[in-house]
Amino acid sequence: MSVVTHMETSKHTHTIIFLHGRDSDAQEFADEFFESEASEPTGRPRTLPDLFPGIRWVFPTAPALYSKRFDITMSQWFDIWSVEDPEEQVEIQRDGLKQSVSALLEVIRTEETHVPRQSIFLGGISQGFATALATFFANGQGFAGLIGLCSWMPFSNLVEDLKASSANDEQLFNAVQSIYFGHQTTKEPSPPFLRSTPIFLGHSIDDDTVPIKNGRRMRDVLVHSLQSNAQLHEYADGGHWVNEPQGVDDIVKFLSLTMGNPANL
Repeated sequence: MSVVTHMETSKHTHTIIFLHGRDSDAQEFADEFFESEASEPTGRPRTLPDLFPGIRWVFPTAPALYSKRFDITMSQWFDIWSVEDPEEQVEIQRDGLKQSVSALLEVIRTEETHVPRQSIFLGGISQGFATALATFFANGQGFAGLIGLCSWMPFSNLVEDLKASSANDEQLFNAVQSIYFGHQTTKEPSPPFLRSTPIFLGHSIDDDTVPIKNGRRMRDVLVHSLQSNAQLHEYADGGHWVNEPQGVDDIVKFLSLTMGNPANL
């Protein structure tokens, strides 16, 4: 998996691995994402790299996969019939998702040679965060935090069914792990680490690509079925993108609190 890396400009303390959306690429997304600014400080640049100079940003690039619905090959982390209704023809997602999860785990292992696991964030927008979230549960060991924009939870109906049929936490999280990664991993998931990992979700009500109801459902399944530490921030506008400046402000606050390191305001 190829990656685009934005290097830290001061002492490296944390890494954020952030996945672009469908029909995009790492460089295009990184360029646009780093144009988004917070509301403070006034009088100088307010992008996330400016505010957090010790963060290394890693942007993996999705593979080119065949789209069953559109009968073309396109940049996507996994094939999907409808981002408006992710449960439609859900089985076409499975193989590509597991392959992308496996590739992303390799990226994570590489970053762990630079900083410890508790200093690595996973994030993404749209299908990118759906993949990051699947990787989080497939790995089962927790991260510094997750940041998800305009997204949904893959196989959310199945996760709810597993919650109802599982006798205990270990059985539940093992079953969830198998959804996203099969039985290829030797690590048992750690429910305490998974539940304590803070998850930031942002979604605009006027998103006409991934409806806000998908973000709300993801939040509900994470909180009620898996008891995850997830919070959804809703914005009146912003479309299928990060809201500015409030959405960026909220990410800044989330990172500052999670890192125990205030932004460079």
